[in-house]
Amino acid sequence: MRTIEVAEITRNIKEMCIEANHFLSQDMDEAMKRAAEEEKAPLGRQILGQLQDNLKIAGEDMIPICQDTGMTVVFLEVGQEVHFEGGNLAEAVNEGVRQGYVEGYLRKSVVKDPLIRENTKDNTPAVIHYDIVPGDHLKITVAPKGFGSENMSRVFMLKPADGIEGVKQAIMTAVKDAGPNACPPMVVGVGIGGTFEKCALMAKRALTRSLDEHSSVPYVRDLEEEMLEQINKTGIGPGGLGGTTTALAVNIDTYPTHIAGLPVAVNICCHVNRHVVRVV
Repeated sequence: MRTIEVAEITRNIKEMCIEANHFLSQDMDEAMKRAAEEEKAPLGRQILGQLQDNLKIAGEDMIPICQDTGMTVVFLEVGQEVHFEGGNLAEAVNEGVRQGYVEGYLRKSVVKDPLIRENTKDNTPAVIHYDIVPGDHLKITVAPKGFGSENMSRVFMLKPADGIEGVKQAIMTAVKDAGPNACPPMVVGVGIGGTFEKCALMAKRALTRSLDEHSSVPYVRDLEEEMLEQINKTGIGPGGLGGTTTALAVNIDTYPTHIAGLPVAVNICCHVNRHVVRVV
């Protein structure tokens, strides 16, 4: 049994919130640079060049890479041999978010009630997802999610007879409906299977997977490549102003499902696709 003080979690969450909002992850940075080199449309190249300038200034001057610093989504993979001391785990996570957003001067975008709309003034609470896994470590993924792209996400409850062609149509429908509103070039996370809520969670988590890492399932890997090609043929382009780079990646995860269903979720993220991972 290994003991982790919750204060250590608070410290890491604070730092990760600030890091995620000021710097692209390495996989996203490399993908954006490749896109700037490979984009065929002159206006598209100009937009990608401006985005590169923005990222450079943000890093040098410690300015957020996007004005929407997101609602903080936290994935915790908790080793079953870990024991937490010093307080409540969820409270420790939210305290890290509070410190990160207040002390990091990040925009506070969370309202306490979805209809009354009073701002919490510290970007809490976070949305926290827990997984119990073997081992004695804690893996933390912090993914601040902006709502320009979040609002463009969809869940489709397909019929089994719709099959893989129905899945392809669902993905393309979500992307085309999103158009420029998702701040392309986008990353497209897709969850297939499970239940209504499981496919949405898979799609969200898929956004945090490295863009260099493809599914180990052959047909899923092929589907990722096909969907990326088809999305980039839509011509939506960088900033929605036309071009050959509408998406940087399509990450797809699958899960067993019921004989009567074929749930599909498409969670779209903008060109910053913020995520930071640490193991404590």
